[in-house]
Amino acid sequence: MASIEDAVQTNTPRSRSRLRGGLVTVGTVAALLAAMGLTVLGLGAADNAVANYDASSWLWSAARSELARVNGVTAKVDTRTEIPNAVRHPMQITQTDRLLVLRDLHTGQVSSLDLATLQLTATTRTTPGLGVSVALHEDSAFVVDAVQGIVRQLDPRSLVPVGEPVHYPPGITGGTFDGEGRLWIAVPSQGTVSAITAATLPSAPASAAPAGAGLSPKQVESYDVAEASHELVVSTLDEGVAVLDRTAGKLVRVQQGKVHPTPLTLSGAAAMPTRTSGQRIPVTVPAERRVLVVGDGGEEQAFTVPGEGDRLSPAVAWADRFYCADEATGTIYAFDAGGQLVETIKGRANGPLELEVRENRLFINSPDAATARVVDDKHQVREVDKYANDVLGGDPPPVAPPPPPPPPKKPRVNKPSAPRSVTAAAGNAQARVTWRPAAANGAEIIKYVVEGGGQRLEVGANQRAVEVTGLTNGETYRFAVYAVNAKGDGPPRTSNPVIPTAAVPDPPASATAQERPDGTVLVTWPAANGQGNTIARYAVTASSAGTNAPVGESTKTELVVPAGELEFGTQYAFTVVAVNDKGAGSAASPVSNTVVPFTTPGAPLDLRAGTVADQPGAVTVQWAPAEANGRPVSKYLVDVGGRASEVTDTRTTVTGLGNGQNVVVKVKAVNEAGPGPEATATARTVAEPRVTVTGSSSTATAATVTFTVDAGGGQATCALSTPGEPTKAGACSSITMTGLTPGTAYAFTVTATNAAGKGTATKDQATQPQYGIATCRNGASGPESTYCNEDRTGRNGNEVFKVAEQDNDKQVGWAEPGTRLKAYCKKSGEEVYAYIYNNDKRSTWWVQVEYEGKNYIPWAWLNLEGGDNINVLPTC
Repeated sequence: MASIEDAVQTNTPRSRSRLRGGLVTVGTVAALLAAMGLTVLGLGAADNAVANYDASSWLWSAARSELARVNGVTAKVDTRTEIPNAVRHPMQITQTDRLLVLRDLHTGQVSSLDLATLQLTATTRTTPGLGVSVALHEDSAFVVDAVQGIVRQLDPRSLVPVGEPVHYPPGITGGTFDGEGRLWIAVPSQGTVSAITAATLPSAPASAAPAGAGLSPKQVESYDVAEASHELVVSTLDEGVAVLDRTAGKLVRVQQGKVHPTPLTLSGAAAMPTRTSGQRIPVTVPAERRVLVVGDGGEEQAFTVPGEGDRLSPAVAWADRFYCADEATGTIYAFDAGGQLVETIKGRANGPLELEVRENRLFINSPDAATARVVDDKHQVREVDKYANDVLGGDPPPVAPPPPPPPPKKPRVNKPSAPRSVTAAAGNAQARVTWRPAAANGAEIIKYVVEGGGQRLEVGANQRAVEVTGLTNGETYRFAVYAVNAKGDGPPRTSNPVIPTAAVPDPPASATAQERPDGTVLVTWPAANGQGNTIARYAVTASSAGTNAPVGESTKTELVVPAGELEFGTQYAFTVVAVNDKGAGSAASPVSNTVVPFTTPGAPLDLRAGTVADQPGAVTVQWAPAEANGRPVSKYLVDVGGRASEVTDTRTTVTGLGNGQNVVVKVKAVNEAGPGPEATATARTVAEPRVTVTGSSSTATAATVTFTVDAGGGQATCALSTPGEPTKAGACSSITMTGLTPGTAYAFTVTATNAAGKGTATKDQATQPQYGIATCRNGASGPESTYCNEDRTGRNGNEVFKVAEQDNDKQVGWAEPGTRLKAYCKKSGEEVYAYIYNNDKRSTWWVQVEYEGKNYIPWAWLNLEGGDNINVLPTC
């Protein structure tokens, strides 16, 4: 793969191309502005509408492949724009008020976006993976290739190289600007830090400065801040730089040309943010959840971050507070200047958290989540919905991610083991000592110590190689190496004996690396000139950002670095040292090309499969993205019950499986290396519901059936039916049907329906009889006092007829007052008035009763039990 030392392949459109996407078509921004009265969501006039506002920042949303511009004053998104072909890609974002530069870690593509026009002005390619970074300050842009040690200035308008690059040894670190516009680079192999100033840009954005024209960036300052091969971490300041020497446990501040070292009390590997605002520098020890604060006068205080685990991001200083992110829980802890916990900001998802002080605000972004936060200089915290639907490009957010897994149990902590494969190779009055890592045994290794030849050298935990100088040719030396962690010194391991000599072989003339799909890396080189001696072996060292470490030895002119020895997705370059049969080693070969080790992706995480309740023969499947392992995941292979499909998202619905089927779900991720291991789960399609009747009851005119329903994983609706009556819908537990005929046997059917079909159960239930009391009460005096005593000639109370009228020819009898009659139904007929004999009751309703068969009595003379409500009876 190409490095930035190569001719940078730059795509500079003749007329600058615009970003395109399904969310906001920025090619129509001008028209939108005109249609909106030269404003975007009422936030300003035309010249401000598409420029980057003061107190605003662009934040990345990986799941949506979107950039959202967050206004720090309103804590709202005013514009969103899609970045094509970057779903779930990690993205480096560097921005100023006018420019924004993106680097896609999966593809290595660098893109420049003009924030005044939302136009994509140029793109260029870099090696994918970790190891290359982009720095931007005002109109100065740099691409820092930490692996190769090359720092090249680019014109941010066109991404065309400006002048000649600045060269360093491989394995540099740093690469951010201070507040004065100087780019700071640390060189762990030398123990130095230096500043670079940018060249003045040419007037034409697409023209590169010709070689030798004098228009090139310059290294203007260089300072010794550590011993060679110490592990260094850089944080740029408002003026100058702070360098954390993790090996020696000290912080070195370089300001105004002076070096100010401060010893620190460190018992674990420490970290700093890439940029620190103010004079107080926080140093975070993640394994101990501790933050040290270093001021002008040295170490001032230390405080502990609540919680468990070591997934703490470096604490960030802002407005006299320190903000520390726990990526395992998505929580931000805020401490005041005295180290007291003053606020806990709860997040909604686990995963990376990006904290950046910008435009007098602290922006907190979770690239994998829908939300961000803005903290102003008064410490007010406001949540931002990055997927806001009321802005240009808005649409609904995806389903919330699954909750974070519980933190892993803390391992037992012991001193480290002895380093492996401690090897020495002699040089001219010097020796090169290399070794493989020691087992950390629960506490991160802080450093290695090399002793021999009357010297004691400390080496960074990720360096694992050192040149021991000042030796005497012809004498024999052995070197002991041991590791140090928070528990103390591990046991030493001693190297082979070596005898320094001036008769050293030549180094190999070149080295070439090739990453392979099985996760290995093949390093090859031409045979070295032994200068009269036989070359016995070759020692290969890998360099990445800030590290140089041996990866193996070979007696041939090639070495296969095993899969897993190097981190997938991280850039590496290699150097080779030739060692002859006398134990004398050459200088290192030229640095190889940069490669990014990769292999098949990991298994998809948190695979979940479930029933689709409203769709027959279907299951829904979703999962968290698989570990990409060095190459972007291009698709997922999904097999559900033998039905195979390919998807690019992390969710799918598979249909056509049949109802009530138990299926096995298998999902594999695929990248350039091929498909990875599968994740499996089981699911069941929705089945026809099953109904179980649990009971029934009735009144005279209603019946209730109780039941349970196994909905088969679906959403069931239920109904009760019986012949001759309207079907009654109701809850899937109990349904009551009214308007029934008293004293009648019914056969009821309960039907439950879902997407897969219907299930039924039956129940016989008779209604209770309805009774009424034949009622006629005598008056107080005269004929009225005996009116109800017997059936008289002419009209009388409680007479029973075959029809619903007082027809003498149709009378079947007389019911003595107080007679209890079984009622069936009601029928409209002749109006009857009961006068004083039944409370002046008057009605045209007649009731069919059991009296010498089924015959009719005026309701006026029959008082129904249970409240005398005629409406409880059905119509005959």
